[in-house]
Amino acid sequence: MLKSHNFKSGAQLETTLDRYVLLDNQQLPRSALGSNILLLAMKDWHKLKPELFRKQPGHLPGCDG
Repeated sequence: MLKSHNFKSGAQLETTLDRYVLLDNQQLPRSALGSNILLLAMKDWHKLKPELFRKQPGHLPGCDG
């Protein structure tokens, strides 16, 4: 999509990338994760091995909760 779309500004590109990351992390299931979305897999891993994380996985990028 990035190659086929001309963005009018850096802000428009940033908005598009932010939306893609949100969609990718919170809505697209991964077969390698047992058809789970990345966010839920991260939360499951955090429960099993919290020492591997610097902060608890949240629902928003950069969120601590």
